[in-house]
Amino acid sequence: MDATQAAVQAGLEGVVVAETRLSEVDGERGRLVIAGEDVESLAGAVSFEEVCRRLWAPYAKEALPASLQAALGEARVRAFGLLERTGDALEERDAMDALRAAAAHVPLHPGGELDTFVLLTGALAVFAGAWARRRRGLAPVPPDPSLSHAADLLRMVSGESQPERAAGLEAYLVTVSDHGLNASTFTARVIASTGSDAVSAVVGAIGALKGPLHGGAPGPVLDMLDAIGRPERAAAWLEEELRAGRRIMGMGHRIYRVRDPRAAVLERALERLEQGGLRTDRLALARSVERAADELLRQRYPDRPLRANVEFYTAVLLDAVGLDRALFSAAFACGRVAGWLGHVAEQRATGRLIRPASRYVGPMPG
Repeated sequence: MDATQAAVQAGLEGVVVAETRLSEVDGERGRLVIAGEDVESLAGAVSFEEVCRRLWAPYAKEALPASLQAALGEARVRAFGLLERTGDALEERDAMDALRAAAAHVPLHPGGELDTFVLLTGALAVFAGAWARRRRGLAPVPPDPSLSHAADLLRMVSGESQPERAAGLEAYLVTVSDHGLNASTFTARVIASTGSDAVSAVVGAIGALKGPLHGGAPGPVLDMLDAIGRPERAAAWLEEELRAGRRIMGMGHRIYRVRDPRAAVLERALERLEQGGLRTDRLALARSVERAADELLRQRYPDRPLRANVEFYTAVLLDAVGLDRALFSAAFACGRVAGWLGHVAEQRATGRLIRPASRYVGPMPG
């Protein structure tokens, strides 16, 4: 069948373009497997560095460092030294614009591709932290290479080392580290398939993640919770939004037909924060809003599953650990870069140039 006869699959819906050993998304059962483990078994149990190891090891061209935590700590120090060469990138008003522009300045390191992977991962954390500080009129905080990646990211944002909050952030970074062939990961693989470099692939992936249909909803979820204010107001507020034709932030997912498993993982991370003494009124509010939204959406769209997605509890968790909502998508990138780079390596090892066909429907010459 040639391109003129093939069925068009809008958005590549249901089209399999790669085999992967990195992650599996089962939308019908609400299951996410990352590097052979359910996400529920990883988040809160293993470090972000360990997830990087599991995502990079299958296709790494060189041996991974004996201590990836030490290697990422060194990479953050090296990346901090790159701040001067990023020009005005970190002056951008949008965190994702700043992250994309700054990431383009990461050099291709002569130490090999794995060294570039480590440097890129460290650099995104450094750039995100520096942008957050500059936004508040403060000087960037130099990295502490002795800390875990999550703890140092939080420290470079807040200026303080807080173990309980760092544990919450680490659970988040692990949870979002990979998620099948989503838009930004597919972008990274397309770029890698051309033979281009890892820096270009990550810059392109950041551009895709910036889009509001992919990674741009956690901030608006917090705006929604602020607008509702109290649990007893949830149903009326949500009904008004639906009457006005507006969507409920943090509800519904392109793949999942049940509740996003990552929402449950992040909800439990919030519970651990509370058990550690860091209570947030927004958790109880979020649960009330989720219940009300579930009921309203089930009534209005009985044949269209619209359950809580990862962004619903991302907003509450990242706010609880001390990140400003303007930084939420950049924090997502700091976790997802692990998966992007794993897919870059996998595409190089197993794939070919990604070049789908199109069907011309324009005018023909007379």
